[in-house]
Order: sequence, then structure tokens, then C-alpha cells
Amino acid sequence: MAFGLKKRGPSNFARAADGSMTLMEHIRELRNRLFRASLAILVGFGFGVWLAEPVRVLLSKPYCDLPQSFDAATGKCKFVQLGVADVFLLNLKIGLWVGLIIAAPIWLYQLWAFIAPGLHRHERRYAYVFTALAAPLFAAGAVLAFFVTTKGLEFLLDVSGDDIATNLEVTRYISFVTNLILLFGVAFEFPLIVLMLNFVGLASAKRLLSWWRVAVFVFFAFAAVVTPTPDPFGMTALAICLCALYFAAVGVAFINDRRRGRGREVYAGIADDEVSPLDLSDEPVPAGGRIEASEPIGAPEPIVAPKPIERRYDDMT
Repeated sequence: MAFGLKKRGPSNFARAADGSMTLMEHIRELRNRLFRASLAILVGFGFGVWLAEPVRVLLSKPYCDLPQSFDAATGKCKFVQLGVADVFLLNLKIGLWVGLIIAAPIWLYQLWAFIAPGLHRHERRYAYVFTALAAPLFAAGAVLAFFVTTKGLEFLLDVSGDDIATNLEVTRYISFVTNLILLFGVAFEFPLIVLMLNFVGLASAKRLLSWWRVAVFVFFAFAAVVTPTPDPFGMTALAICLCALYFAAVGVAFINDRRRGRGREVYAGIADDEVSPLDLSDEPVPAGGRIEASEPIGAPEPIVAPKPIERRYDDMT
């Protein structure tokens, strides 16, 4: 996208001569696409509020499946509400998240339609591939987060003992589950960063494989920090999944390097401190042909004496 500006008046910007969009046209296009994306999110928010109650029940399932969650009087799973409008505001929050997910195809398309004209063809192809991989990876992280939540709550409630009654506050519990889903989903996008480094040529597959010890250590340290439950099950599950995704990304990087012919360059097998071999064999040079003058050589041009230098009044010498 080129910003060709051509002014035809005191405040009017017109399309440039080469057909590129002007700055004002870019701003108008951004405004229109933001309006369409916001309208789609608003419509999705309406559906999300309607679906907030079933979604809240689904998010409560890891806790409600445990025997400690049942009320002795009613035999049902119950939460505690500390504020009068807590559940109402929680339903609005859940509706907004659901609305973003429902309207994701529309607002993602508006974002893509705005930035795609400034990308090359191969950059667009990479964007399609990475976008197609990002959604299932995030979904896999969300499923793992549900598993970790179930095992973590079971461990934590067993530690509290039978002599302590456990009543979870509904907004804090839903925030705990949604934050865990978001955290695990974003963590599962890490292999895309590894593939991006390889596809743009910043790191080869062999170099990525040589970092596996550091990568495994970082994964376990990251899982130990971000996993909210103190039990080792969630941390180990997240770290093992990240390690498996990392090695899978390295495998794809090897395939990409072989397809592009990387590793077979002239200096591929030479160390940094090793002198590269030089080809010193003599090559015969054939004699050149006779050069004929295209125009007759005339008399040389006369030499003209240079003009004297005129001195200014402010010269120092």
C-alpha cells in the first residue's frame, strides 16, 4: 500500500495518479471496517447474552462434578454470590466473550481485508497457513485447561478435608477458569512462533533442534509459574504438551529446509573458524579478436587554457 498524496484544494485529498490510496482514503477504510467489525461484535454480544447461562453451567462443570460441591440441604451444586449484581455482570462478561467468538469470522475478515493489500503473495500464503493452525491449537489448549481444572480442583478440595465446608464465589471461579483457558490457549500458539522463525529464514531446523534442552527447561518453568494450581498434574500436562508441539514444529522445519534446499550451500559444512577452500586451478583465456575502428580518428582537439580564477572581496588570501 502506497500513500500517494496529491492535493487538489485547501483540504481535499484525491486518489494518486498510480491508483494507490491516499491517506484520507486509508483512514476512511479503517473507519468503515471498524464499524462493520463493531456491528458484528454487537450482534454476537446479543446472542452471547442469550447463551450466557448455558455457558456458565458448562464452565461450572469441573467443580460441580465433584462431591464437595453439592449442598447438603438441596443436593445441588451451589456457588456463593457476594454482591447483588454479581451474576448479572458475570452474564454480561460471558456474553461479551461468546460474542467475540461468534463474530470472529467477520471481524477477523475485516482486519485481514485492511492489511492484506500491503502484503506480498507469499506473505498472504503464510498468513493463511498460520491462521488455519492457530484456531485448532487454541481449542486444544482450552480442552487441556478443562482437564487441568478438573484435576486441580479435585486435588485442592481433597486437601481441605471433610471438616471444612467449601463454598466458591461464582465470579472468582469463572474468572479462574476463563483465565486458565486463555492462558493455555495462548501457550499452545508457541509452535507457530517456532515455525515463523524457520519460514522467514532466521533459524534452521538443526539450530532449533540444538535448543531442545533450553526449550524443555523453559516449558517446565513456564508451566510451573502460570499454572494456578499447586499440584504437579497440571504443570506436567502443560509442559509435556508444549514439548510435543515444539518437536512437531521442528519436524515441520526439517521438511521445509529440505524442500528449500537449505543445508546444501557452499559453506554449509564449514565451521565459523575454518578457512573455506579456494579453487586455484588455471583457466585458459582465449585470444581476443581484432578490433576495427568504427570511425576515422581525426585530429586531436586543441587544449584550451583554463580561465583565471576570479577572487571575491571576502577571500582571506
